[in-house]
Amino acid sequence: MTASGTNPDRHAASPAWELLLPAASAPARTRGRSLQAALREAVRSGRLAPGTRLPSSRELAADLGVSRGLVTEAYEQLTAEGYLRSGRGAGTWVGGAVREARPRARDLAPRAPGSRADFVAGTPDLSLFPRTAWAAAQRGVLAELPHHDLGYPDPRGLPRLRTALAELLARRRGVVADPERIVVVSGVAQATTLLGFALHARGMRTVGVEDPGSPQHNALYAAAGVTTIPVPLDDEGLALGPLRASGVRTVVVTPAHQFPTGIAYSARRRTALLDWARSVDGFVLEDDYDGDFRYDRAPVGALQGLDPDHVAYAGSVSKSLAPGLRLGWLLVPEALADEVVERKRTMDLGHPTLDQALFARFVERGDYDRQLRRCQRAYRERRDALVAALAEHFPGAEVTGIAAGLHVIVALPERYGPLERFLARVAEAGVAVRPLTAYTHARAGQDGAVRLVVGYAHQSPARIRDGVRLMAEATEA
Repeated sequence: MTASGTNPDRHAASPAWELLLPAASAPARTRGRSLQAALREAVRSGRLAPGTRLPSSRELAADLGVSRGLVTEAYEQLTAEGYLRSGRGAGTWVGGAVREARPRARDLAPRAPGSRADFVAGTPDLSLFPRTAWAAAQRGVLAELPHHDLGYPDPRGLPRLRTALAELLARRRGVVADPERIVVVSGVAQATTLLGFALHARGMRTVGVEDPGSPQHNALYAAAGVTTIPVPLDDEGLALGPLRASGVRTVVVTPAHQFPTGIAYSARRRTALLDWARSVDGFVLEDDYDGDFRYDRAPVGALQGLDPDHVAYAGSVSKSLAPGLRLGWLLVPEALADEVVERKRTMDLGHPTLDQALFARFVERGDYDRQLRRCQRAYRERRDALVAALAEHFPGAEVTGIAAGLHVIVALPERYGPLERFLARVAEAGVAVRPLTAYTHARAGQDGAVRLVVGYAHQSPARIRDGVRLMAEATEA
């Protein structure tokens, strides 16, 4: 738009009105209708948003190189139809009548549908996110971050964060944490994919996974051209006989708190698993998804601390802060380091610098330790509330697994079966909960027994008690 009101070459019109240029170039006898149609479509599509002030008829006519009468007629027609609004001496504006016709971005976030009680495992309490401390760390980082740190980062991550993570993980999880082997990633999912590519580059086309276990592994490794082979568990952890028979040279495990069964690998099984990895010149991929949350004793140290050359270790802030931060770490064995770092480089050129610097400051100042203690207190209280409610409303229910993490396994007495009927009744009552069979690769064990994976971290003790009561009432109907 020209400030002088002169009539420049019409192709110099500002971008907001360039969409009307084709209509202004239409034959004279159809130019008026074409201009109205183009303006109408610009409002309907949202390219001219509600509340946008339009130029005067004189200015727009000058920019488009058409007569003022055509623009005046278009304004009057669209005002009559409700697309525009005008007031004496106040100009012409885009109205709000067609606001809902604008295309809107859909939200495909994996949220549970509305329910009266939600016991689906895997989500922390997002209301515990430390907004005040996080905001303070953010202000501090913006004030102190050197300009050069805003350039393309080391794909492994900021040295400041890798150093802070090395100290944190060595202290809390007992890992052998060389900052040079830490790669900052966008959660365990990216760590898994990076490891998949590294294994593929070494000629490995299969990887063993726990059964039952995380259902996400199949797709993540498939993206790297690697097939998952389910390996069953026993009371001590991954069953070694089936592991050896599988022919794989790498296996994914959750030894501190197996997902979803809730067992901790025995010391004997941890040692045997590492002996197996050395014997096949392979690797153990350790997913330490909730290793900080143990309520009856100090957490078991990470497997990686026993053999950092054969164990890749992955963790994240998804359970301690929020999964939406997309922030995690991967400690890589030296044999896989170059391939992992190069894949990280080509995948996204490194994790966002500001996020890394913020979390580094958060760790350095002790805020992360305080957040972990806060979550531990809250989740222990909620687990206790769940166990007590189950004992009250489901006499004979057995809660298995160690006192840790964000979920428990519940086996209900035979009278509550079969499983399909139980699930149908609680779903009808508005209770969301998943059976243990939902996490088995072959959906094995469908004998009708009611064994549930019950998440509790994201609900208050009161809501937990109400939800268990709703389940009990649904099964008594």
